[in-house]
Amino acid sequence: MRPARPADVEAIAELRAVVMRPDLERLGRYDEHRVRQRLRDGFSPQHTSIIMTASTFAGSVTLRPSGNGHWLEHFYLAPALQGRGLGSAVLRTLLSRTDTSGDLVRLNVLQDSPARHLYERHGFTVETQDEIDIFMVRRPGADALPQAGSSGNPPAV
Repeated sequence: MRPARPADVEAIAELRAVVMRPDLERLGRYDEHRVRQRLRDGFSPQHTSIIMTASTFAGSVTLRPSGNGHWLEHFYLAPALQGRGLGSAVLRTLLSRTDTSGDLVRLNVLQDSPARHLYERHGFTVETQDEIDIFMVRRPGADALPQAGSSGNPPAV
């Protein structure tokens, strides 16, 4: 990972549109302009990291400070790289930092998004939800959920 620069905003906005399109269409909320503009409007390069693989842009993640912890936002990976453990590796890195500082981490994920399972595996639990979003929280040092049929040990990711 490398620190984001202001010039990264368009690459992240485009990746956001690609990654979120299936879920937003399913929820009847996809708008080609709005999906990109919301990223541009909230982009904070000082809290964003660019995920690189083999010197190529692979995604982004923002860990924005808030009152009693952090918000995990704009976590996007190129579709071809999803499901290969890269997201888990990024989360482990970020969560080890927040565990060390004793901070809560919050995020929101769209209803029925497959990303919810990734977050649950890393100790996030549902705090509240509505018809569109699920708001999740992770307390410092939260254990990952064991996989079904496992010995109770957290899954190796």
